[in-house]
Formats: sequence, structure tokens, C-alpha cells
Amino acid sequence: MIRGVVTCALVAWAAATAHAGVTRYALVVGDNRGERDEAELRYAEQDAERFAATLVDLGGFSPSNVVLLRGSDADTMRASLIGLNDRIRTGGSEAMLIVYYSGHADADALHLDSTKLALPQLEQLVRGSSATFRLMVLDTCRSGSLTRVKGGKPVPAFPIVLGDTLAADGVLFWTASGANEDAQESDDIKASFFTHYLVSGLAGPADSDHDGGVSTSEAFAYAREATLRATSRTLAGTQHPTFRDEVRGRTEVVLTQPGTLGPRRAQLRIPDGRSALVLAGSDAGAVVAEVGVHDRTRRVNVRPGRYFIRERGERYLLEGTVTVAAGDDRLVRDDELARVDYARLVRKGGGRTRQDGLEIGAAMRTPLVDGGSPCIGVIGGYTIELPWIGITPRLSACRETASNSFVAAATDEIAAELRVSHAWDVGPVTLAAQVQLGGALLRQSFDSSGTAPSRAIGALSFGGGGQAGYAFARGFEARAAAEAGTYVLRRDEDMTTRWGSRLAVRVVLALGVAF
Repeated sequence: MIRGVVTCALVAWAAATAHAGVTRYALVVGDNRGERDEAELRYAEQDAERFAATLVDLGGFSPSNVVLLRGSDADTMRASLIGLNDRIRTGGSEAMLIVYYSGHADADALHLDSTKLALPQLEQLVRGSSATFRLMVLDTCRSGSLTRVKGGKPVPAFPIVLGDTLAADGVLFWTASGANEDAQESDDIKASFFTHYLVSGLAGPADSDHDGGVSTSEAFAYAREATLRATSRTLAGTQHPTFRDEVRGRTEVVLTQPGTLGPRRAQLRIPDGRSALVLAGSDAGAVVAEVGVHDRTRRVNVRPGRYFIRERGERYLLEGTVTVAAGDDRLVRDDELARVDYARLVRKGGGRTRQDGLEIGAAMRTPLVDGGSPCIGVIGGYTIELPWIGITPRLSACRETASNSFVAAATDEIAAELRVSHAWDVGPVTLAAQVQLGGALLRQSFDSSGTAPSRAIGALSFGGGGQAGYAFARGFEARAAAEAGTYVLRRDEDMTTRWGSRLAVRVVLALGVAF
């Protein structure tokens, strides 16, 4: 699937005084449809909406200077950019320009609703702008074709901050993919990877020097590294964002200031040692931002309101809803979120497809020998939780004894079996129904005044049962199971040997640990 997001992002802060004004303009475009033979994208227009909102909320852009197009054609995008360039030329102040496109593309053109806008023409329109500083970021398939002519080398930042004039001239290009790569969308984050991490970084996590502002180099470095990590695990393969620097003079612009609360903003702070998604309203809401497990900056600048927080630790997930008011600067505490073990997350389709673990415990089954004692022993298994079933290969060993006036017998069982189960989570308790199939080796030894040699008997077993588990600590669960099984084995009856069956019931008490 050809996937694209073209982002022309030229960002600066408003002048704090009347004599040092920088006016910021942006054209933000999203199109899901592309050409007639291209699969419709899911999140391109949503990417554009998120990016435009970030510019207004955190980048100091006046809403009147941000043009947002969704589902438009090439002529509309071209005319809108020409119109912004006219406003910049006649505006009478220093200016910056942002042009953002999210949608289908190839190495030569953007694909907008069955029309094409040639990349060289788009590049000329950006270069021809009289804005002092221009940054164009392309997040499309093969978008790296724009930057492969020449690259650039990051230099120490000289950030342009609130109230500064723009002592720079030129264009900075960012692309989300290499010249021969596909840009990718994700259903989990409901966005393209590059735009998601760019917007997330601009909300705070990209502020690596903790000065309260996110500069151009910080934003690109954060989005690039996060995109590389995330796409390295996808079927399509690693996506390599690129850049091209043609700026003279100051090379840094502060794109956003997430460290400043303001009268209409709030801060959420995520604890160290875990990653977190911040979603609007509920777990079905749009992703607002993401904080990576290794991000040094743990705060996210948000609008006042309700947010669903999903934090991932090593063995479990924490999730829940928090509310922040304007001016709040609050740490998200563990005790206000519900813990969800990853096995449960797999079962409810929470983005994971498998959870492994171990279980070990004590087992007692009814005797196979008439008049015998219960067979008491140990059992252990390796658990694999999948979205609909759990699969557990198990090994067990136990001993039962029997005696009469003539002989005492001991039967040692070593068994291997496969358990398949389906679980339901009810509050802190997990209930499961299961079936199992296996084989056993039974070794009988005798103590008699006469001659009674030991013997080994093979058996097959099959059956079913139920299990209840209770999660009591991080990754640990106490489990109790009742199982009924039929053994098919060779039995001695009436001085003859024949194959027969025997029903047995087993009780298991076990401890499970997930990893």
C-alpha cells in the first residue's frame, strides 16, 4: 500500500514584543483516497488534523493562518499554497511557512483525490516563498527521493525562541521514508508512524535538553528514532526518515513550547521505566501523544479535559481515566489506574498477540488401582496465551500405593500432556474451561514374600475440566483446577491381561508467573 504524509513544517514562536514579530503560516493537507486504483488510507486526514491542532495549541500559530484541507485535489492544494505565499509577501513582517501533506504519493508526485501534484512543483512553491525560514517534511512512500540529492549534517543548535527575529534563510526538508521505502500506518496508534511520533514529540517528549521548548533538531531526531524502532517490528520492514538542510545562518527554530502551561493547557507527567499512550476521553479515543520507555522527558502538554492513560511495564499494563484542569501539572499515579496482566491484554485484543509464562504446583488424582491411595505429586507447564486459546504443554509425576494381606504395590506415574483452554476474565479472577490429551508411563513395583517383578505400563489419557486463577502480585497468579480424565491402559483382571479404561479425577494447585 502506498502510504504518504507530506509535512512542510516551518515553525516559529510569536513575537513577545511588537517590534520583533514573526508571523507563522501553515498549509496542512490530508487525503485518504489517492488515485482510483489505490487502497483508501485510514488515518491520513486524521494525521493532518492532529498536526494542525498541535501547531495552534503549542506552536503559537493563529488559527486564521493555518489552512487545513481534507480530501481536496491537487488544484486546491496548489492554489492554497500560492495564496499563503501572497499573504506572506504582502504581510510586512518576517514569516515562517509550514506545508503538511498526508496521503498517497510516489517518487514523483502527491496523489490527491485522483489528481497529482508534482513534487518538483511543490518544492518550487516552497522555495519561492518569501518566508525567511521554510521547513518541508514529507511523510510519504518514496518521499526520500526529495532528499537524496544531498543530505546534511546536524550542527549545534542556535534556537530561535519567543520574540526572536529569524536570522536564517533557506529550506529544511524532512521525509518520513527513504527513496525506495513505504511509509506505514498503524491501527494500534491510529496514525502513520512518523506523524504520530512527530506530533507526540512536539507535545513534550522530544524536549531532550529540558528547556521547555522543542526545536527542529529535537523534533526530527525524536520522530526518526521512534519510527525506526516501531517499524523495525513490522512486516513491511524498517522505515528510515531522512532530511535535507539548505539553511544559512541560524539552523534551529523552536517549534513548540510544551513546557509552558498557559491559561488553556495542562501537563501530564508519566513515571519513569514505562511507556505510555495518552488517548482522548476513553480507550477508544484518538491518540494524543506517546511517551517512550527510554524518553528522558516524561511530560505531555495537553488541553484540559479527560484522558485515558495506558502505561506498559515489564509484566503488566496500567490503564485508566484521569481528568486535568487548566494549569494542572500532575503526575499520573499508579493507584489511580487499574492493572491488567498481559495475558488478559492478549485475550481482549489489546495490541499483544501472545503472552508466555510458567506454572508449577502440586497435583493429586484418584487412584488407578482398586483400593489404592491418591496419587500425590508435582506438575509443571509452559503457558502460551493467545487471543482465543491458551496452550500449555505439561509434565507431571506422582505416586500412589496399594496393599493387601499378600502384597504391597507402589505405582509411579510420569506423564506428558497438552492442555488447551479458553479463559474469561471476571474482575480479578480468571475462569477457564479446558481439555487435555496426553500419555503416561506407569511403573509398578511390589513388595511381597514371593517373587513379584516390577513392570511398566503405557497409557493414553484424555479429558477436560475447569480452572480458576487470581492475580495477586506483579505477573503472579494463584490457580486451582479440577480435571476429569480417562486413562486407556493395560489391566490385569481375572488372571488375564486386557486393555481397558479407568476414570480419574485430579485436583491441581499451582502458581503461575508471566514474562
